[in-house]
Amino acid sequence: MLVLLAFWPCYNLVLALFVWWRPKPGQSDVASKHPLEYWIIIPALNEERVVANTVRSALALDGARTPVQVVVVDDGSDDRTPHVLAEIDDHRLHVIRREPPNARKGKGEALNHAYRYIREIAEREGLVHRVVIGVIDGDGRGAPGMLSEITQYFAERSVGAVQCRVRIHNRGHMLAFLQDLEFSCVVDASQSLRDVVGTVGLGGNGQFVRLSTLMRLGDAPWSACLVEDLELGLRIHLDGQRIRYATRATITQQGLIDVNRLLRQRTRWGQGNLQCLSYVPKLLRARHISSIALIEFMQYLLTPWLVAPMTLVICALLGLNVYGQIARDDVFGLVAIGPEAAFAMLLWLGALVVPGVIWGLVHRLKHGDEPLWRALLVGLAYPGFLVLGSISTLRALFRHFAGRNAWAKTERLVEEPVVKAA
Repeated sequence: MLVLLAFWPCYNLVLALFVWWRPKPGQSDVASKHPLEYWIIIPALNEERVVANTVRSALALDGARTPVQVVVVDDGSDDRTPHVLAEIDDHRLHVIRREPPNARKGKGEALNHAYRYIREIAEREGLVHRVVIGVIDGDGRGAPGMLSEITQYFAERSVGAVQCRVRIHNRGHMLAFLQDLEFSCVVDASQSLRDVVGTVGLGGNGQFVRLSTLMRLGDAPWSACLVEDLELGLRIHLDGQRIRYATRATITQQGLIDVNRLLRQRTRWGQGNLQCLSYVPKLLRARHISSIALIEFMQYLLTPWLVAPMTLVICALLGLNVYGQIARDDVFGLVAIGPEAAFAMLLWLGALVVPGVIWGLVHRLKHGDEPLWRALLVGLAYPGFLVLGSISTLRALFRHFAGRNAWAKTERLVEEPVVKAA
């Protein structure tokens, strides 16, 4: 029991070290006579509140060595999204309107539609091996200069895709700050570790993939999976190509500030992870995937299935402790009573609180954009955030076995204009 209680804080401490120690991009850049051309896809379904900022931010990423074209897929919006897009006058902006019954069939279908549009242009102009397709969600904001770092990773021909770091830009709300702690620290460290092992996963926001890599996966590289990004990453790994994690290139997005909407989002993610479990046999048969990489793949594919039994075990242990303290019974040595009870409670409290405090300090030291007291406060709230994740996973298990696979879109918050049109 002591070993189990000590493992969780120690694991988080070791993982936190990867926030600072991480692999670097390739040393050489792409030859200037063959610069990469970036086509950024923005899937938009009723995004009137945020799409203007997103499009203008994407167009602002354009550079001499990183030319940018933006493709917005209006997936049958019935709000003011078409009118907002029509007000942006820029020859680099391509708006594709999808109408029912073909529209609203999931994010994967919208991305595939834009992919085929870009592929046709690239094949006609002979630019297939120079085009990189990026995906930025309707609320995403790319950091200036980020494409230069991404280009350095693509200097290695073995690299088929690059995933950017994600942050939350409305972290003034505590729930949104918790999501920023998760993305900019915990996920950031995990992806840095995966970059070493060779198992980097793709996220829905800030993924960049070579057009030639997508073409190897057929006419529809993105699927109807509820986490089409994770599945695409698995397919790229199985195809023998490498995915890198960008250490500085950052995409910011909105955080959810409503608990019910957060649970709905995380339930969809958890159910999508369960759908990707079908890739386990393929990963086991893949000879080019190392044993360490295979263990890492298994860890994040199988974890959702372990949440339910682990939750039952923790609840059973807590129940035994409550019973033991009331009945003054050590329950065959499983419950500490008397003077040892206080020490046991300190151990439980430490195992519960220390990981969040670690990540709060990491956030303060790494980013420095939040005061120390707030970083520590969000660290103390982190265990509650993990409880929400456990609830979402249990709901995902129920939906998975009930055969309920409907895709629920994340609702956006109203934003003020942040970038003027070029």
